[in-house]
Amino acid sequence: MTNPAVARATPRAMPEGLRAPDYVGASLRAVLPAVAEALGSPLGSPGDPGAACGEDEGGVTAAVRLDPADKVCLVLVDGLGTRMLTERGGHAPFLRSLLGAGRTLSTGFPSTTATSLTMLGTGLCPGVTGMLGYTLRDPRSGELTNMLGWGGSATPEEWQPCRTLFERFAGLGLEVLSIGKEKFRGSGLTRAAFRGGDFAVGASLADRVDLAVRALRHGTARLVYLYWGDVDTAGHHKGWGSWEWGEQVEALDRELARLARSLPRGTHLVVTADHGMVDVGRHDKVDVAATPALARDVDLVAGEPRASHVYCAPGRAEDVARRWREELGETAWVLTRAEAEASDLFGPLHPRNRAVVGDVVVAARGRRAVLDSRTQTPQSLGLIGMHGSLTPEEMEVPLLVLPR
Repeated sequence: MTNPAVARATPRAMPEGLRAPDYVGASLRAVLPAVAEALGSPLGSPGDPGAACGEDEGGVTAAVRLDPADKVCLVLVDGLGTRMLTERGGHAPFLRSLLGAGRTLSTGFPSTTATSLTMLGTGLCPGVTGMLGYTLRDPRSGELTNMLGWGGSATPEEWQPCRTLFERFAGLGLEVLSIGKEKFRGSGLTRAAFRGGDFAVGASLADRVDLAVRALRHGTARLVYLYWGDVDTAGHHKGWGSWEWGEQVEALDRELARLARSLPRGTHLVVTADHGMVDVGRHDKVDVAATPALARDVDLVAGEPRASHVYCAPGRAEDVARRWREELGETAWVLTRAEAEASDLFGPLHPRNRAVVGDVVVAARGRRAVLDSRTQTPQSLGLIGMHGSLTPEEMEVPLLVLPR
């Protein structure tokens, strides 16, 4: 039964060409529930404490199935979209060999790390978790809050109060080990998306592979979660069409092949990603600060260049939306907050998160990017690879499984 607290806004016509994420199908929401079932402890079985958010989060999807396993090693490659892997698969012979038996998952909106990792880590839609972009306006303070580095007046547990799947796994007797950089131990995003379980530090990918193999061969953890971000970094700074990106994928592929060879019998290797990417040229970037039609009546622009939350002066949202539509034309979908909610862009939108959503929500089309030099650093303004919007290049991510 749907709780009135998360009832959708009154349905309206969808903007032409816009298609909301498939939150009830094969998406990142479904990965960890499938892992729990493969390990013989499906969510909802005795001992599972439940999501404990006080509303119906849409249930746990059954769109992804894995064969039974003794243990699972889940690898999240930041920024490795399905289309990127397919088009440049020559750099990744091992991962390419898994594509035939693999499948494609959908991210949520926006297709960005903070949103996707929390969707993976909780099994919930972004509208429920409130992790709705790279940066967002904190309704308490009115200030810009970074969902990766954190800050602002709300703690990660206050901003995202729903129990994570790692916390729920503890009730099912499934021990979990996460492996990443030291800076991710207890970080804001880790607390929001993956609190629960143990954490081990590995600086290089080789270190992390070694730690994962050791834990799965000799430790008690039945699920090891390994994160790798260097592919995403290369894509942002050099573009995913660059040789630097190709080198990072080659290094990743070699280590994942070694990981696969080293895992104990009865262990699944599961590889997925949080988003894809598009390369954006200098002339495809629009600066709000230098464009009067976009800057007028706008207090703050947050989110990402491909998926913006626009916070407006009181009572001016409709006028801002109209001007942004006129200025951006067919290069972006521009929706008011009510239209974004009615279009199900974020899935069910919990009342506590309604004020987090921009008064106007913008999703880029083609290769457009909308930036604001008043709040963004010169380094971020110069990025080439970008993501966040609703294109298949950004939203489609692989799910590759190798049983052992």
